[in-house]
Amino acid sequence: MTVSVENLRIKLFADGADLKGMLEMNAKPYIKGLTTNPTLMRKAGITNYRAFAAEVLSQITDKPISFEVFSDDLEEMKFQALEIASWGENVYVKIPITNTMGITTAPVIHHLVGQGVKVNVTALMTSEQVSTVSAVLDPRIPSYVSVFAGRIADTGRNPELIMKEAIEILRNLQNAELIWASPRELLNIFQADEIGCHIITATNDILQKLELVGRSLDTYSLETVQMFRRDSVASEFNL
Repeated sequence: MTVSVENLRIKLFADGADLKGMLEMNAKPYIKGLTTNPTLMRKAGITNYRAFAAEVLSQITDKPISFEVFSDDLEEMKFQALEIASWGENVYVKIPITNTMGITTAPVIHHLVGQGVKVNVTALMTSEQVSTVSAVLDPRIPSYVSVFAGRIADTGRNPELIMKEAIEILRNLQNAELIWASPRELLNIFQADEIGCHIITATNDILQKLELVGRSLDTYSLETVQMFRRDSVASEFNL
């Protein structure tokens, strides 16, 4: 089967917190949005959340960007979300599906969409969670629902089954888009596209593999053999 990036219907979002990498991805016409989270920010060495966001938003103004609340208190989440939403028209506010004690954030989401906030509900892994979110979203307000398909796959389950159910649950919410989150390999992009998922968000190391799409497998095989030989010579192996 021949695969092609040009034939993809799904929107590609870049997931990261390294400013240089984010700007590089933003410059690519096939990247339609960006996401980040506190874990990625910590890995990137970010210590000032507001300053980091301000720098990003000063340079990326025409694509949606998701920034996440970090409070574990539901009332504080509302305050943080309203503050983050005020940073720009292209900002979506990431709200985890529960806090760390497993308490649903559905009331928070309902309150925020009532205020016109564009939310990105994150860390979902079950159809039941998608149903909970769909019940409190406003069909007039743009929103994202991020199901962590990669983490579902990590448990030995086929994420496509849950993702297909999520698409059906959200079908009547015309402004809600399903995100295939935490992909593990490039193939996930094509899997998500095939089932009709709206968006996939992937790290730069996965997105950079797009240049391999459609490459001859014979050529790729030869390049792999050449890599092994090159590294053997560089290591000065002998028996």
